[in-house]
Amino acid sequence: MELIILTVHLMIALALIVTVLLQRSEGGGLGIGGGGGGGGGLGSFMSARGTANLLTRTTAILAACFMATSMTLAILASQTTTSSIVDQTPAVEEPAEPTAPAAPLSQ
Repeated sequence: MELIILTVHLMIALALIVTVLLQRSEGGGLGIGGGGGGGGGLGSFMSARGTANLLTRTTAILAACFMATSMTLAILASQTTTSSIVDQTPAVEEPAEPTAPAAPLSQ
């Protein structure tokens, strides 16, 4: 179960990266999805505004799915009982009471 959710989580992460890179940047960054003649994004498939709205909604949905799978994986990881290395160390015994030094040997 955990492996399936982790696989879905990774696919969502990749889709989120691609979706963010497709968006037109305000600062002139990558903006891969922009460009093309006539001001239309994604190869004049939609208008520039329609493309921006679609990519914004897609980003929001993918981000919500990413958060949901992250929370699910965290909950699944917390429920597994694994032993800690601290539990495996032997118990520390109390130190012995200090004793008086031995008397010097007479010769």
